[in-house]
Amino acid sequence: MAEPRHLTTEQLEAGLESIRQSPRNDGVLEMIVRRPSVGEREVVQQGELRLRDGLVGDSWATRGCPLTPDGSAHPDMQLNVMNARALALVAQDKARWQLAGDELIVDLDLSEENLPAGTRLAIGSAIIEVTAQPHTGCEKFAERFGADAVRFVNSPLGKRQRLRGLNARVVEAGVIRTGDVVRKV
Repeated sequence: MAEPRHLTTEQLEAGLESIRQSPRNDGVLEMIVRRPSVGEREVVQQGELRLRDGLVGDSWATRGCPLTPDGSAHPDMQLNVMNARALALVAQDKARWQLAGDELIVDLDLSEENLPAGTRLAIGSAIIEVTAQPHTGCEKFAERFGADAVRFVNSPLGKRQRLRGLNARVVEAGVIRTGDVVRKV
């Protein structure tokens, strides 16, 4: 893995045009990442999405969430989906993509305009639904990709473009594979 290099705001902004060229309809699932426990990542070529579990082998269901009254897993944050072009920009090396903590890395326009909450996406034999719950850069994201990267993805433009990604939930269970088409349904 290459030594991490954090980009400046100007360098990040210079990469916006490439991100904006992401497909609006038929994208591609570039990477699947399971998080079996805190701090662990497993890149897999195939995964199973289930209604109750999200990505099988991921710790979403057991990790819990401070945003729910009882601290249980948040149903609208079952899957984190990030744009591959945005991640390539902030990570600078594909070997570092898994550090973002998102389960599904896709080459698809994730902007609010293109994928409003409620939009359904078919991936392999599964269907997921975009939720309204925002996905923002946090302290861990800053440690891995830099403070400017967090400001970039959390800026008003970054939020509209969902540069940090989006949250989704499984609405139809199925199998997904790296390279699958990701299409709006």
